[in-house]
Amino acid sequence: MSDINPAWIMVGDLEKGFSADNYMLESTGALLGKVIRLTDAKGAETEITFETADTLTWKRAADGQRGSEHYFATSLRDGIFFIDYISCETSVSLVVDLARNLYTSVTARLPAQDDIDKSLFKRAAEGQELTSVTAAIFSGRLAGSGRDAAELHHPTAEMVGKRVMYNYSKTELYEHIYLNTSLYTWHCIEGVEKGLGDTDRCHYIKIDQNLYLFVWREKIVPTLGVVMIDLDRKKTTGKILGYEGQNVGNLSNFPVGAHARVLNFTSYADEA
Repeated sequence: MSDINPAWIMVGDLEKGFSADNYMLESTGALLGKVIRLTDAKGAETEITFETADTLTWKRAADGQRGSEHYFATSLRDGIFFIDYISCETSVSLVVDLARNLYTSVTARLPAQDDIDKSLFKRAAEGQELTSVTAAIFSGRLAGSGRDAAELHHPTAEMVGKRVMYNYSKTELYEHIYLNTSLYTWHCIEGVEKGLGDTDRCHYIKIDQNLYLFVWREKIVPTLGVVMIDLDRKKTTGKILGYEGQNVGNLSNFPVGAHARVLNFTSYADEA
C-alpha cells in the first residue's frame, strides 16, 4: 500500500495529471459558421454563432446581452456535439443534436470561499446539499426547427447499477459505480489521485440510445464534471471544472475523454 497517496489534490493539479498522453477526442470544426438558437422554458431565445473553430458569440433576445467566448467542441456521434465555454465565471456546457433539433444545457458555478469553508456537518444540519457546487440542467428544442415530434433529452436510470472503468490516459484510470439516480461512487485506480475515492451527487440525461450526459458535483474539492458517455462506441468526451488552487481564484476548466468498459451490472429489482 506504500504507493498509494491518499492526499486530496486541487483541480489544477488534476488537469496536469490528465494532460499527458490523454485520450481526449479531437476538437471538431463542423460547427464553424453555424448559428443555433436555444429556447428556454419560457420560450426566450439565445442565439449562438460559431465564428471560428474556437470562438463563439452569444446574444440573448430577452435583455439584449451578448458576449464572445472561447469554446471547445467535440462529437461522439454524427450530428451530436458537446460544446463547452466559460462566460462571466459561469460554466456553460451544451449537448446539441442538429439532426433532431434538440439540446441540453448545463450551467454551473463554483462556490464562493464562505461556502467552501462551511463544514459538511453544518451543511447537513442546515438541510443543504453536501456539495457547494451548483448546476442547472435544462433540455429543450432549437428555435426555428418547427414542431418537431422528437422526444426531448430526459433524465434516466439506465446507467444505475453499472460499474464502468474509464481510462483517461496512459496513466489515469478510474472506476465509477452508479448507485442510484442521485449518487455515484468514483475510485482512482491509477494516476495522480490513486487511492482516492468518494460518493458524490450526480445527474444522468439520456441523449440517444446508449448515449448519456453524466454530470457530477463533488463535495470535498469543489469540482464539476460534465461528460457524454457512449456505451456503443465505448468512449467519452466532456470536461472537468474547478479552482486551480486551494483558494477561490483562477478556474481550471479542461477537456477530458476516456475509453470506457462496463465491468458488471448489479440489479436490485428482484431483491426485496
